[in-house]
Amino acid sequence: MDSKVEIYLRRARSEIDSAKVLFEISNKKGLLSLFELDENSSFYSGVISHAYYTIFYCAKAMLLTKNTETKAPRIHQKTINLFKEIFIDTEILDKKLLSIYEENIIRAEVLLEIFKDEKWKRGHFTYNTIPQANKHPAEESLENARIFYKNCNAYLSS
Repeated sequence: MDSKVEIYLRRARSEIDSAKVLFEISNKKGLLSLFELDENSSFYSGVISHAYYTIFYCAKAMLLTKNTETKAPRIHQKTINLFKEIFIDTEILDKKLLSIYEENIIRAEVLLEIFKDEKWKRGHFTYNTIPQANKHPAEESLENARIFYKNCNAYLSS
């Protein structure tokens, strides 16, 4: 695996780990006191943001395997557009996932929808609501990041 691909994949792993930690701290009051945080604190907005970045860095790693790298400006939009064009429209991802997960795989279209949804949630829930209201979206985001990471990691490892 290319070293830059590995860097993006490690970054994605770090993002999902951060999301898990923040979710657990927000759910377990004992952990809040361990870190001398207010018992009413939550970090669900951070979970959503880190989950999104898990997906973003996975997509960037995948694109590098096709000699494609996205850069500013509009890096997030470019990344999602190229990910769709290269992996979804050409059905490369479906075929690869099919060989790895046989009949129980998640279709590549689902991965694309997760990426789009997480991009929207990152902006909406990070900037527009109070953190405590974000528990359910944070749970969904964390699960989506796990699915995306697992599938991209399997593709990149093969």
